[in-house]
Amino acid sequence: MTAISAAGTGERPVVAACLGQPWRHTVLDHRARAVVARNADLIDLDTQTLRPLSGDAPLTDVSVLITGWGTPRLDEAALDALPALRLVAHAAGSVRELVTDAVWERGIRVSTAADANAVSVADFTLAQVQLALKNAWRLAAQSRTSAAAAQRAAVRGVDGAVIGLVGIGRIGRLVAERLAALDVQVLAFDPHTDARTCAALGAEKTELDELFSRSDVVSLHAPLMASTVGMITPDLLLRMPEHATFINTARGALVDNDELAAVLERRPDLFALLDVTEPEPLRDRHPLLTLPNTFITPHVAGSLGTEEARLGALAAAEVDRFLTGAPLLHTVEEERLALSA
Repeated sequence: MTAISAAGTGERPVVAACLGQPWRHTVLDHRARAVVARNADLIDLDTQTLRPLSGDAPLTDVSVLITGWGTPRLDEAALDALPALRLVAHAAGSVRELVTDAVWERGIRVSTAADANAVSVADFTLAQVQLALKNAWRLAAQSRTSAAAAQRAAVRGVDGAVIGLVGIGRIGRLVAERLAALDVQVLAFDPHTDARTCAALGAEKTELDELFSRSDVVSLHAPLMASTVGMITPDLLLRMPEHATFINTARGALVDNDELAAVLERRPDLFALLDVTEPEPLRDRHPLLTLPNTFITPHVAGSLGTEEARLGALAAAEVDRFLTGAPLLHTVEEERLALSA
């Protein structure tokens, strides 16, 4: 691959950033912008009109578009306004709601910062696994409810625990790698990952029903697609050992929340740690919000706050590689998109 120039004129390439507020500056911060500016002119676009926020740089010169939270869907109309576009560098995770068939049909390459976002989710998951095995959330809730110190109970402990991972994709693999540092046994279910790959991650590949039957903690990392909607059934949840914990940081629709609530009412020894729900947020007074054996966070596992800058850093580095003719490291292939989270 050779370095590119704007519209083949030999002038500096033009890179456009189209992110909503406040992510325009929290994700694509001054450090990321400086990386892009080494080899290109960087302009910001309005997310509604796709027009420059300042100046009058022609969109016909834009060869790279940096996208993220707040970017509109890249349909035919949006792409017609960017006729020279050759790369979409997504400074966020999944591109499934961003990229249309028109992007692939025009031969535009797509890159994602999902690898950077996956680090945050994996770190969050590891923390939840350890806290679950210490029964920390339930004991803390008991203290608050009773206004008295809780008595230690149902503390499984980390050593020797069995952790089941449903989905060994980008995030599931990172979680497995982190669990390898602990004295735990890891089970894995993923129809698209073979036993050898699982073994290399220190995990034993199992069927889904066996994973639920054996695991002290089950952590969900499967993608959302037609075949996975509602894949976590009440039967699977009821198979879980006494005092087991179910963690979902993937997609809320992988489990029916009403069915999950019914299981948790029937099995008060179980505990659910949910960072995602369907719908999101749940309606007020939904049983999952009131049951004593649930702990729900508002989709915070991914990159937030100061962590958002790592997404921009990855995207900026990818843009710089593209501009200088170096191989891209984080591309998205059309045929693999359906298997991504």
